[in-house]
Amino acid sequence: MNRWMGTARDVAIIAVLALGVAFVPGGGNAARAAIAALVIAFLVTIGFAAIQLYRQNQLTILSLSDRDRGILYAGIGLIVLMVAGADSLLSTAGGTLVWIGLLALGILVVARVWVEANRY
Repeated sequence: MNRWMGTARDVAIIAVLALGVAFVPGGGNAARAAIAALVIAFLVTIGFAAIQLYRQNQLTILSLSDRDRGILYAGIGLIVLMVAGADSLLSTAGGTLVWIGLLALGILVVARVWVEANRY
């Protein structure tokens, strides 16, 4: 019975929030603001994870040749640009293909440098 009550409570919370978005004036704007806040929090969390990853691998990154380090930073920059431009590029079919291709390229570049750096 306890699990059923928890599920019913969760459904009731979602229903109340949906009613607020549907019937309260400006509810759609509040929903967009809440989603924007969640996206910002998610991107900040990714940024903190990237800082931690850099700190843990600082010796490996600094031991790379200048060429490989430049390639690594270019790949990371490409991934960041694709995340930043996702709204614009994903609005069309061609843009979606370009976005997927460039994101895959950035990931492959970073993976290649990582494999080369860890090769003995």
